[in-house]
Amino acid sequence: MNIVKIAMIGDVVGSFGLETLEAKLPAMIKDHGIDFVTVNGENAAQGFGMSESDYKRIIAAGADVVTSGNHVWEKREFWTVLDNEKNMLRPANYSSGSQVSGKGFISLIKKGINWAVINLQGRESMNAIDCPFKCFDNFFNEFKENSPDAFPVSPVILIDFHAESGREKEALAYFADGRASVIAGTHTHVQTADERLLPGGSAYITDLGMTGNIDSVIGMEPQICLDRVHKQVLYHMETAVPKNPGHMQGIIAEIDADTGKAVSINRI
Repeated sequence: MNIVKIAMIGDVVGSFGLETLEAKLPAMIKDHGIDFVTVNGENAAQGFGMSESDYKRIIAAGADVVTSGNHVWEKREFWTVLDNEKNMLRPANYSSGSQVSGKGFISLIKKGINWAVINLQGRESMNAIDCPFKCFDNFFNEFKENSPDAFPVSPVILIDFHAESGREKEALAYFADGRASVIAGTHTHVQTADERLLPGGSAYITDLGMTGNIDSVIGMEPQICLDRVHKQVLYHMETAVPKNPGHMQGIIAEIDADTGKAVSINRI
């Protein structure tokens, strides 16, 4: 077997999340011999969206691909980054017939391995966009048809599924099982303890968690969140003031690059 190691890091929240990523990711890559890294950055700009400098800091910290989700549209000036930076993804399942900035998947060669990353967004309890299941089918079939002859076996395919519903995430995991190497959920900022290998050989976790201040409500100031719940007033959310060292959450998975099948998955 030709074993490679990948890391997928959960939503980076605010400037403190960026600082935490910069402090922890390079060391993790070195200590664990990580070959490929994805980071979800859609909350890097004080919890809502991204800036160009946020993107560059995440790449500089060691990410090969930056994924996102529903908040990627928050900063209008960032849309040009989506168009210009090939390693920056937005969810792929926006209407193919509309002029939407950016792209939802990427394939690249690194260390002689054919890597592919697709960013999808859920629809349960979120804004309705195109079907993520059909989108993955279309991506997978097209990708296989256009894969270079030098890589006749399954590539290493990673899915960041940015979704609210655990049911929808698990359903997509079984739908993609045996075709994707790893299916990892993002969006809820709460790391789940259900990492496992599926019957077809894919690794799965419902949510990677978040990177930043866990002494918070999903990265936000607790008192504001309490006021929103108690008073039913939509006060503006603000990232929580850090009082303790930040946490970086996600997974490390081992993949057999000859088959694209997962060998192991562990939470970090």
